[in-house]
Amino acid sequence: MPQRKSAKTELKKNAKRKRRNSAVKSNLKKAIKSFKKSLKAKGASSAKESIKSIYKVIDKAAAKKVIHPNSAARKKSRLAKLANTASKEQSAS
Repeated sequence: MPQRKSAKTELKKNAKRKRRNSAVKSNLKKAIKSFKKSLKAKGASSAKESIKSIYKVIDKAAAKKVIHPNSAARKKSRLAKLANTASKEQSAS
């Protein structure tokens, strides 16, 4: 346990930040999973609409410094790639 008042305050701040960060990460993971499920179930038509909302969640997490900006860019790129390959497969069949 911290002894000084400033250390106690920092401990409280760290706990609060941890709760916020884990909530943001959890929402991010849920959004990505739901996007992938909808991509498999509904196809590429719904993917184009829902990818904007996924991008918003990813950008917010990066803005809050929960994930690194490069990690956000990588996630967005991979999701776009998934959506594009799904649309190509749908148009081919």
